[in-house]
Amino acid sequence: MASRIARRTAPAAAALSLLALTLTFTAEQPANAAANRIRLGATTDVSRSSWNGPAFTMNGAGAVVPASMNRAIDEIRGGTGTIDVVVLAGSAPTSGSPTPECDTVMGLTGVNSCTTWTLTSATDGNNSQVNTDVRNAEFVYFAGGDQCRYAAWKGTALEASVESVVAKGGGSGGGSAGHHINSPLVYDACNGSVTSSEALANPYDRYVSFTTGMFQWANYGGVINDSHFVTRDRMGRSMAFVARALKDGLTTGGAAWAVGVEEGGGSLFIDRNGMATEYGKDAYVILGDHQPEQAVDRKPLTYSGFKIWRLAPGTTFDFKNRPTCGYYLRSVTNGVADANLYSGTPVTNCGGAGATTLAETEPNDTRDTADDATTLASPATLTGSMKSTTDRDYFKVTLASGQTASVQCAIPAGYDADLYWLDSAGSTLERSVNNGAGADESLAFTRTASGTGTYYVETEAYSGSGSSTYSCSVTRS
Repeated sequence: MASRIARRTAPAAAALSLLALTLTFTAEQPANAAANRIRLGATTDVSRSSWNGPAFTMNGAGAVVPASMNRAIDEIRGGTGTIDVVVLAGSAPTSGSPTPECDTVMGLTGVNSCTTWTLTSATDGNNSQVNTDVRNAEFVYFAGGDQCRYAAWKGTALEASVESVVAKGGGSGGGSAGHHINSPLVYDACNGSVTSSEALANPYDRYVSFTTGMFQWANYGGVINDSHFVTRDRMGRSMAFVARALKDGLTTGGAAWAVGVEEGGGSLFIDRNGMATEYGKDAYVILGDHQPEQAVDRKPLTYSGFKIWRLAPGTTFDFKNRPTCGYYLRSVTNGVADANLYSGTPVTNCGGAGATTLAETEPNDTRDTADDATTLASPATLTGSMKSTTDRDYFKVTLASGQTASVQCAIPAGYDADLYWLDSAGSTLERSVNNGAGADESLAFTRTASGTGTYYVETEAYSGSGSSTYSCSVTRS
């Protein structure tokens, strides 16, 4: 959560001009006069029979992160057309633009409109126009502020309306308080915000309170979200949240997870298959997979062996098939956490199942700047996008004598990309150049020479471009 204050504004150069062009206020609301509506962009909503999501953005601070939001928009619209976005806020900004989130959203490609609703009462969740706007949207963004206000919408029509957006292939997300509300187990902070030292000293501190049974997004079960993670030193309290969830049976399967995202541009994007990619700043995934040694009221927490994954920008994490490798371990003894909570050496590598995905990091437009996929286990997944009509992405791989590499690429509908298998000198050995935007590509190559050779998987824009993600599976046999 952010502190219990009005959400802060984000900078937006075009805010005033956008407002002047397309601002509409709805001052009259039958359900609750406090509800306030401001719409930017088109006055009518997009109508389309199907969407390509869901997609989610989980941000460490309240502001929209353009890179992850742009990807969510492209994923949902499939690279074509436009979407409508609704921002839900529990309080108005205290200064600056009244629509900081929409100001950013309206600067992105593929947006038809963005409507900000400020709802200050729990009963606003049943406001008919709010629910109409949300159900007609393709993405709902929860602003920063106070997640307790959002938790109060549990059981209202608004909860079902947001769920309907995701169900039709749209998306949901938010920052700070808006990040918290998008996890199935919500640290609601309805009694106030707890620090790490307080939560570790007593995991049943009155400030540690939860809301359950609200949003249950696919592939994201058993998770508690946390925000402003490193800057406000929240690893300790997330450990306490996980221990409480285990002790009180708030999650299933004997495991509880926390996802902490750093502020300053940190954003975890999650696609419809549960594959997450971190943007901007680090994020952390914390797993508790056994009962705490001590988690009782008015006694300090003891828990041995939290498993922690640090996700640097560009790193992926598969929430559908959660890894069993690549983590480091940290413990808490009598309320005192181990040192170096935010970094560590993994106790296991991912030579087997687990983190076998590599997202491109630009620049990777030449063999010299290729992303290194040589350490990934088979099958490996390579992801990226054609950011311009001249974009090329290179991934470095190796093959032993007698091995065959099979590459299958799923190309999004937003562009036509071709696939090449190159030798170490850059000569093309195999290619796949199917015509048409969204046409998938595949090839296979067998190394007959002795020893191990270096090769490059190249994806190249043929026509079109966009931030929609392609995914290439590389299998060695």
